[in-house]
Amino acid sequence: MPYKPNYFYRLLSILFFVFILFGCGNTKSIKSQNLAESKIWVGTWSTAPQLVEPHNNPPKPGLTNNTIRQVVRVSIGGDNLRLLLSNEFSKSPITIKNIQVATSTGSSTIDASTINKLTFNNNPEVTINAGEAITTDVFSFNLKPRMDLAITIYFGETSTDVTGHPGSRTTSYILTGNQTASNDFKDAVKTDHWYVINGIDVLSTKSTSAVAIIGNSITDGRGSGTNKQNRWPDILSERLLKNTSTKNISVLNMGIGGNCVLNGGLGPTALNRFERDVLKQHGVRWLIILEGVNDLGGTRDSDSANQVAKGLIAAYDKMINEAHAKNIKVYGATILPITKSFYYKDYREVARNTVNDWIRNSGKFDAVIDFDMTMRNPEEPSTLLPVIHSGDYLHPNEAGYIMMGESINLKLFE
Repeated sequence: MPYKPNYFYRLLSILFFVFILFGCGNTKSIKSQNLAESKIWVGTWSTAPQLVEPHNNPPKPGLTNNTIRQVVRVSIGGDNLRLLLSNEFSKSPITIKNIQVATSTGSSTIDASTINKLTFNNNPEVTINAGEAITTDVFSFNLKPRMDLAITIYFGETSTDVTGHPGSRTTSYILTGNQTASNDFKDAVKTDHWYVINGIDVLSTKSTSAVAIIGNSITDGRGSGTNKQNRWPDILSERLLKNTSTKNISVLNMGIGGNCVLNGGLGPTALNRFERDVLKQHGVRWLIILEGVNDLGGTRDSDSANQVAKGLIAAYDKMINEAHAKNIKVYGATILPITKSFYYKDYREVARNTVNDWIRNSGKFDAVIDFDMTMRNPEEPSTLLPVIHSGDYLHPNEAGYIMMGESINLKLFE
């Protein structure tokens, strides 16, 4: 009799064939999925958003139905990016009709061969509602470390109150109408502020991470050179990138000029913006806190200065605990000298020393960056060195920011 295979074995054969066909056929997609899962988003550039003060609003012709080109200098590079835009502090929606990025070649010019038009859910146009922020679709771009990236936006309707970052220390360029096809904005109206742009993330390996710095005008760079990108966080970023052990670390400058930790000042207080500007940034592994001098500078007498000092200590402690809960190491930076500045009062100096003593000796911080010690005049320890401030004995000059950036021990980030 001829051999008749058992139906059970036939079924096994069929199942085995199906496994080989579909299992092996999906190997590539499985590998791609695993590769995607091994990547993380890390911020390469960010700026702290706020309601722009009226005198810092866009100059005529304004943003509505016009084009602005804004330049930012990133820290780490990457091949896949996404851009964050914010309308958080405006009372009306804004419409973006066209947005593109390209390599800046200096001033308002770009390398046209690098232009990449961005989309939102595959649409070139988007409306950002009041109080909201939005992220572009992921796009490919050959972003190099410390590259100057030009972001060109053609707006439709915009809000009379603008979300942005006044202390950009970087020139932006405005032209009337849709000028996104123009490589050179040479006839543009210039303004040294950023509007709407908020952050750039890169898709990178898990060995890549970021340092977030929360601070006031000294971190924001008052006294640094316009378009020179030489704030102390910039100096730190350049050093990290040049060091083999830290070349995959970005720096996110979340300083706001005039900012306070507790109450008052410009922009949301450090406590109120801490979650957005630090905890929700992508890839943050370290945090540096350098803030509090504006709080002390607003005190009226010794009692209020003492209360503010206590409040600052409690605020630092709160930020440390919240950051530690996210596995972020926190480094405390001491408040720079204020004697001879417009902030000086004897009771404010006492309060500053109280705060600095706590930063140095409480043991709450994972490490201390002692800018007070670095920047003081050895002959008058309560004042800044004469050659490193910008004339007001409060804000460093370009040489001072280099000194600050170079004083930081890079082993803190290894």
